[in-house]
Amino acid sequence: MAPASSSKRSSPRRKISCPLPRREQELELNNLDVGLLGEYLNINPSWEDMVVNKIKNMMVMEQGQVLDTICHFLEKENQLWEKPEVSFWNPSVEKLLEFLNLDPRKATDKAFFFHLYGMILRECPSVEKVQCHLASLLDLSHQHSRQREGIALAVGLASTKHLEEVWALLEHLGRTKFLQSVAATEDSQPSDNLRWKWVSSTSLLCYGQIAKHTKEQILPWVDNIASRMVYYFSCGPCDEILKSSFLSATILLTRSLQAEYSSQRYKFTQIPELIQCLLGILQKEPNSLTNFLRQKIILVIIGLSNLRPRFKPLLKSQILKTCLQTVYMLPPAKDSRNDLFSVEQASDTTVLYKKTVRALDLLLQNFISENPSMDEVCFLLQHIEYWLMSDKIHERSRAVQSIYLLLQYVVDSLKLAKEAVPSMLGHQIGILILLWRDKDKITQQHSHFCVYLLMELVFQQKGKLLESAQWSKMKHFESNVFREWEMKLYHLVKGKDSHLYLPQEKPAYPVLLGIHCSQHCPAPFYVFKEDLTVAQHTQLILTLVHSLGSYNHLHSDLAAKLLLLICVEPGFRKEQIAELLQDLFQELPNIQSKSVQQAISQATLALGTQHIQEVVEVILSLCQPSERWILPLWKALAANYQVARDVITLLYIKLKLRPPRRLLQSTYRARLVSLMALGTIYELLYTKEYRNTVCWAFSGILLGLLTELYYLLEVGLVQGMFDYQEDDLGSKPLGPCRICMEALKGLFWTTEYWEVFADVKLIQGWELFGQLETFPKGVTLLARAMAHYNCEIKAVLGQALISLKSSEERDNIVGICIITEFLNSPDVSQHMSWKTMYNSLNLGLSSRNQMVRAMSLKGLGSTLMHPKKATLLRSKLMELLDNFLQPEFKDPAGLMKIMGHLLHCLSAQGIGIVSLKIAQHLLSLFTDERAAVREGAIFLFGDVIHYGGKKLRQSLKDVASQATVPLLFNMADPCQEVAMKARFTFLRCAILLKWEFRKELFGKLAWGQGLGAANDIFIYMLESNVGNYQQFLSQALTYLDSSHVTVKLAAMKFIGLEALRHDTDSRTRRFYLNYWNDAVELSYYVQD
Repeated sequence: MAPASSSKRSSPRRKISCPLPRREQELELNNLDVGLLGEYLNINPSWEDMVVNKIKNMMVMEQGQVLDTICHFLEKENQLWEKPEVSFWNPSVEKLLEFLNLDPRKATDKAFFFHLYGMILRECPSVEKVQCHLASLLDLSHQHSRQREGIALAVGLASTKHLEEVWALLEHLGRTKFLQSVAATEDSQPSDNLRWKWVSSTSLLCYGQIAKHTKEQILPWVDNIASRMVYYFSCGPCDEILKSSFLSATILLTRSLQAEYSSQRYKFTQIPELIQCLLGILQKEPNSLTNFLRQKIILVIIGLSNLRPRFKPLLKSQILKTCLQTVYMLPPAKDSRNDLFSVEQASDTTVLYKKTVRALDLLLQNFISENPSMDEVCFLLQHIEYWLMSDKIHERSRAVQSIYLLLQYVVDSLKLAKEAVPSMLGHQIGILILLWRDKDKITQQHSHFCVYLLMELVFQQKGKLLESAQWSKMKHFESNVFREWEMKLYHLVKGKDSHLYLPQEKPAYPVLLGIHCSQHCPAPFYVFKEDLTVAQHTQLILTLVHSLGSYNHLHSDLAAKLLLLICVEPGFRKEQIAELLQDLFQELPNIQSKSVQQAISQATLALGTQHIQEVVEVILSLCQPSERWILPLWKALAANYQVARDVITLLYIKLKLRPPRRLLQSTYRARLVSLMALGTIYELLYTKEYRNTVCWAFSGILLGLLTELYYLLEVGLVQGMFDYQEDDLGSKPLGPCRICMEALKGLFWTTEYWEVFADVKLIQGWELFGQLETFPKGVTLLARAMAHYNCEIKAVLGQALISLKSSEERDNIVGICIITEFLNSPDVSQHMSWKTMYNSLNLGLSSRNQMVRAMSLKGLGSTLMHPKKATLLRSKLMELLDNFLQPEFKDPAGLMKIMGHLLHCLSAQGIGIVSLKIAQHLLSLFTDERAAVREGAIFLFGDVIHYGGKKLRQSLKDVASQATVPLLFNMADPCQEVAMKARFTFLRCAILLKWEFRKELFGKLAWGQGLGAANDIFIYMLESNVGNYQQFLSQALTYLDSSHVTVKLAAMKFIGLEALRHDTDSRTRRFYLNYWNDAVELSYYVQD
């Protein structure tokens, strides 16, 4: 908590006087106490003029005698220096005082004799005498502070007229001290070094007094004096005495330079070194306030900063960092008072704090006065910013109060340069805005005022005098008008849109400050957009973004709501989108709050509503699509159905941006736009928020993925195409081809057309997409399955016709494969006219690609294009059927392939009752000894039950029901081709019969292994066929005498005999042995 004094000091309810900083600095600096000899250091004694006249009338020899007398007296008094009012009786001193007409009581004032000694040296015309007596003076003890200050005073007075002699003697003293320190050893006696222990402190005081007394002569000597001061401070013992002496000397030097107007004509090179020493003292100060040292140092730095050359930015940064830290980190007032013992001491601490903080304010004001520009304002605020984000309330409070006083001084006293428009200003406004929700009320108020003052400076720079005048009326107010001020700030910031409020609709607490949305707030929220530059406004937005993951929930919540209001406002600039989304993406992992996440989603959607193309492009460029933190941004865009459609459309467009192979480079491939779009589509297929949109864009996505896959095969991006496990795709990153393949599968799997995926999967059709040579066949099988399940025939056919007209061969190939296969669908004539189809196929005949021409010719020969051809094919089918029904036909497998082709060609016209006859005969071939016959019969059965048409649907269902048990057992066929076809036809039967759990059944058929998968298939079958158990059991009995062990074992498991055979109970085993032969014999009767 901030000290009580600080609140009173800078309360926004008071008018704060702001004198010119230079004048106040000089007043403060001249009032600093620099030593115990203050009466001699700062003022001229009343007796000085009289004594000077007497000294001038002395002979040189007489002056020397007086100096000897004083020096002898000071040597004798060394033993009693700790007791300044006790003195040896010395008749020579009494005579001297009597001669000078001075009070005899001066004999007890040892400081007086140093002053007198210096005055005599100053007036002495003999250089030799001055040198001799200066040496005697410096030979005195330096142990006590009064001795050191007295010696320094005398040296300073002497330097007024004997500067070169004094300088030479101090140089000699410095060299002697250096040699003495080098020669010192561990065996040296303490008394040997006692004389030199305090020499550094004395020398520093001497240089300070020289600077004070030499006045205009000092300017050419300043750098030399400063360098010696730095040397003595750096090489001496770092104790309180040395620090005090150095500070006193620096104060005197600074005063002297301030008093000389001609000092502005000089450039001083050693000032930065002096500053570094002062900063070193501040850095080592304990974190408590017991003296004025902080104030003194800061004021000295202010004085030195007014000299030439001006401080470089690096030095200013060091000054600001150190001074801010040493003041802001002081404990709060109540904590300081806990360590004190009296009310008086607490009061003294308050005074100390006030003066120290005032010195810091003067430092900030001095810097801005030297360079009155917005750049300098931002430079200063940049260094205070760290403390605005402090965890401690009192540190934040002090920092924002400093900014408030600084900005108020700038507005009242300075006129900033107009050319500076630093982008950092937006960031600093954002930091201050976040303090509107600070826990400390005073900090909240000060932060409001800081924003207002910064905006007033912006108005001044732009010449908006009307607004500036309006704001200036609000400077002085009482606490009960604080809300009124907030309202004015809101309208000023919001600018032109305040007229959008009807009088009765104006909220008592504006959105800008209350940060809440309601039905009473229809006006959009302009966050300084009208008056800040684009760069500044962008920095403001980014500051809010970086605060979204703050551990301070008040800040993060405020930042989220402000960001939302900014994004919702119409007219968000396109050029800001990239930076906003990039930083937002970086911040997402740090955000835990659900409300903040929701606000981010709404803000992203608002951006997408206004600038969907830019938003999609930026999100695509942020990272790989599989990165988990990118998905929330895509999900946010799906909240609006139209925006979601635009997203998919743009991704489709990006998918088609495919550079030729010669332009591809390995470093470029990873960021290929089409690949990024492909990966994103793959991710969105499995995102439920896009499920409806994917269905809407199904045909476009399908054709886009097929042509993209063909492109990837063309350019050779096939890494990892087959090195994967389909049920464990997340084990390692997928290559482009693999992603495209999985996206193609996912398009069917995640929509209501999963049967298409299953159909192609169970006949191993997806593997055909892995090579260019087999790719057309894969597309053909996929189109056949789509036609079989009536999967988006109209939309896909329309897209295929567009692809056939494309200039790209890959588009032509994909399009013609789909069109040719769809011609065999009974539904295609409902979606496309004969003329349109005919023209499109004729167009394919003129293609440069041989396969496109061949497929077009094939399409032109279909029964849909030539209906009379269907009669010929039916008659041929009947002829083949007669041969097929013959018991001893030589090549039933070949015949079934021909019949399957004819059935496929006639599928658009239908085959009627013939399909039922073929299906019934095929059932009898499921147990044929020849594997090729079993395979052909099972596969053809799956087609036949579909081609019969709606009139025979129930009859074909009955046949399909009879086939389920044989197909179940044929899944255990030793021939893998037979087993595969059995799974394929088994699923088609399940779909025709509309079993429950069909999708789960397919999962077990495709990827299930072992006894667990077999049990699940068995359960799915029985759950959907309650009442058919007797039929299934009778069918299962016929397989107990199968010649294939695996099939027989499957039948036993189905019936339950296999479990009895392996049962450990002896009675169960006897039952199995006794009745096994009976079960086999029963199977013969079932067959009969």
